[in-house]
Amino acid sequence: MKEQTAQARWERRTQRPLLAFAVLFAVAYAVPIVVNPASKSLTLACTVVEWVVWGAFAVDYLVRLALTHDRRRFVRTHWLDLCAVVMPLIQPLRLLRLVSTLVLVQRRARMASQIRLTTYVAGAVVGLLMFGSLAVLSVERESADGNIRTLGDAVWWSFTTMTTVGYGDHAPTTGLGRVIAVGLMLSGIALLGVVTANIAAWFIARFEKDDVEERRQTEAIRVLTDEVRALRAEIAAMRERSERV
Repeated sequence: MKEQTAQARWERRTQRPLLAFAVLFAVAYAVPIVVNPASKSLTLACTVVEWVVWGAFAVDYLVRLALTHDRRRFVRTHWLDLCAVVMPLIQPLRLLRLVSTLVLVQRRARMASQIRLTTYVAGAVVGLLMFGSLAVLSVERESADGNIRTLGDAVWWSFTTMTTVGYGDHAPTTGLGRVIAVGLMLSGIALLGVVTANIAAWFIARFEKDDVEERRQTEAIRVLTDEVRALRAEIAAMRERSERV
């Protein structure tokens, strides 16, 4: 059995703790938006939690970089992780911390072979709906011309946007809100493509399996037919020899 590298062992051991940190981040991000108005102490506590979670993912990236044998190749193949780690430092917006944490969770989750595609897609849909709703509510609620005032309005808008239905009864009016809308629309199209491809692949695999089984049965019938013919020929030869005797 091939021994795991130090990097692989680290990734395996930190998989669940980092996912738990991601859940903690989701709670810390949601609370100040849902609890409106939130007290200064609550907002500060949630902000600290968000930075701590981001710091945990940043430390995880640095440790994996230190444990890898080819650091240049690691940076080239994990450039998105690096961008997600650096992004909140450039401009400390809560939305950037949200985006970077989502990217880092997605990148680390993909490394776990036990997570199936269906589970991954379902988690991505729920996560995008939740964070998209919270993000647009946080930037649109205080807008003078905004019409997304409640969490229910935000969830409805996120659902119609991700599915590219777009009824138009609720729409972002701020520049940042429209950026979130573009991200949700692109994400919805991408997830729809993944689901469609997954279903198509399942049907193709099913048909191929049936085709293989049919070919196997046909081959078995052909072999059996050849054996019966050979047996008949042998019996005919034995009868011919017995008649001569």
